[in-house]
Amino acid sequence: MPVQQQCTIVNKMPLGADTFWMVLECGNMVEHTFHAPGQFLHIACPPRFLRRPISVATCQSDTPDDGVSIVFQVRGEGTKWLAERGEGETLDVLGLLGNGFSMEKGGRYLLAGGGIGVPPLYGCAQYAEGKAVAVLGFRSERQVILADAFGKSCEGVFLCTDDGSLGFHGFAHQKVAEILDKDKDFTAILACGPKPMLRGVAEVAARYGLPCQVSMEERMACGVGACLGCATPMKDGSMKHVCKDGPVFDATEVDWNG
Repeated sequence: MPVQQQCTIVNKMPLGADTFWMVLECGNMVEHTFHAPGQFLHIACPPRFLRRPISVATCQSDTPDDGVSIVFQVRGEGTKWLAERGEGETLDVLGLLGNGFSMEKGGRYLLAGGGIGVPPLYGCAQYAEGKAVAVLGFRSERQVILADAFGKSCEGVFLCTDDGSLGFHGFAHQKVAEILDKDKDFTAILACGPKPMLRGVAEVAARYGLPCQVSMEERMACGVGACLGCATPMKDGSMKHVCKDGPVFDATEVDWNG
């Protein structure tokens, strides 16, 4: 069961003009509800009625208070309110929620992130303990975040920009294919980002015969599967909820044309 907790902001810093890194003290939330990298928090952001789902970048179970680091981008009133909060203030948090990435100890992983989908993969990079290669895609050099952090945790990091202002000029799934042309020795591909990017990565994974897990981005309301707002279609004709059944799915299960 998720834990509802008043969490204290112990650190906050900007990563760009509208993107922030925030560290929360969360009591025993991690101890009781952490399952795998890729879970998320549901944070109350008044005056908006609905909570805001924020992906977890990394977390650790410490004494006396568990620490959870989140990265979020200002996209509306709720996240604007969150960005205005300071160290020492408290947040009403529900978490940890959702099913994260299934990872094997000792496995080697190819991580593919796009935009604000990059932070949830940071926990995967740490879990892989140096046996991961990261492909991080952004619109331009101005939007690049966490490149140094991934560099410290991965055996290799490749940056991609849509406009060619930094790194590979193109999309993340194109770089993933380029890497796999030379090196297919990966346990699986783990991806998080906008749906068109995920569809591209899933197609590349299928072409090279590699397992692929994708973290889906959908608007959420309740965060626990009760309101049906984040339903997404599966290939078998069923509908699954990103908040409860995901956000991580096997790429072969998703109806990419739905």
